[in-house]
Amino acid sequence: MLNASFYHHIIGNFCCKQNYHYVNTHTCSIENLFVHDSPNTITRKTTPVNRQIIGLNHSATTMMGQGIIERYKEFLPINENTPIISLNEGNTPLIFSKNITNHISGDFNLYIKFEGLNPTASFKDRGMTLAVSKALENGAKAIVCASTGNTSASAAAYAARAGIKCVVLIPEGKIAYGKMAQALIHGAITLEIRGNFDDALLLVRELGKREDFEIVNSINPFRIQGQKTGAFEICDSLETAPDMHFLPVGNAGNITSYWMGYNEYRKLGIIKSLPQMMGWQAQGAAPIVRGHAIKKPETIASAIRIGNPASWQLANDAIKESEGLIDSVTDEELLDAQRMLARMEGIFVEPASATGIAGLLKSNNNGQIPSGATVVVTVTGHGLKDPEIAVENSKVRSVVINPDISSVLNTLEIT
Repeated sequence: MLNASFYHHIIGNFCCKQNYHYVNTHTCSIENLFVHDSPNTITRKTTPVNRQIIGLNHSATTMMGQGIIERYKEFLPINENTPIISLNEGNTPLIFSKNITNHISGDFNLYIKFEGLNPTASFKDRGMTLAVSKALENGAKAIVCASTGNTSASAAAYAARAGIKCVVLIPEGKIAYGKMAQALIHGAITLEIRGNFDDALLLVRELGKREDFEIVNSINPFRIQGQKTGAFEICDSLETAPDMHFLPVGNAGNITSYWMGYNEYRKLGIIKSLPQMMGWQAQGAAPIVRGHAIKKPETIASAIRIGNPASWQLANDAIKESEGLIDSVTDEELLDAQRMLARMEGIFVEPASATGIAGLLKSNNNGQIPSGATVVVTVTGHGLKDPEIAVENSKVRSVVINPDISSVLNTLEIT
């Protein structure tokens, strides 16, 4: 049992000290967080609806180093026999963005969900923690995935944590160097195939028929289940659902999982409305927009260079049910968005992650964002995933000078 006065002191101080816009812990009520068993003792409430008490399941439990399975176990398909394989993923910041909205004269409130701050620097960790945990529960000795980079990095890390083998199939020469480095350093057996992601996924499906391999691509339903926690975190932070949610679409698992999460929270009465889901593909890899598979997708955004998404139909369902859309942007538009986000908000993302920002800019220009709307953009991976493109896209170069103050001042054109 817990001493009530102790928790009043600790939680009260904690709530007062947190000033993060995305936490809002100043609204915490101790009576909402705990049940009084006697005048001097209390126990914590564990009902799902109390997930809406901002800060309890994010701030307090994060201090204890818990990942998304521990924080949202009521919502996930786990049991007492599930070994939890976690790297303390999730709890990524929802950052209020005013510089971009001011720059584009936007009359809406913009928040950026920065998934690049997950353990392997992408949103994939949310699904991977659950997929690998369930694989271990089922007795798997190895996991396998096809990847454009981020899935392989995440799978390799969580396999290492679990002490099992990881096999990744990637398109030859089509993976960003930072992502390749992650898979290799974590010890994954890395096979480069002479083909694209869709070819790799076909081979993975074949391997998945064997008892000794567990597929951890988003065709694994546990991946989607884990990734839906991103929607929970957004609602917990805002204390409501956003009006619109923009995000990149590659294999279409993320838009599917966010829509699942929002719907689950609404059914429980934690939120009262649902957002429009606004999915964005790269123009050279936009099968959903075109309405047919693309045999040879091409885009600088390697993470979404996919011609036949596994969750295509589920993504279409999310768009239809939310009255949203899936559209495309050019490589030039997404690179401009990557640079804008870095220079105006200090948020560094890989090219594919900037696709949602590019879509936001396009929607704003088309007058599709209502005045006063609350808008969230999920940026899915960190910019260090693909540093070569970032250097090129910066449009600037470092300058070599002599080691004296006059050289510094002359270069800076300071007299």
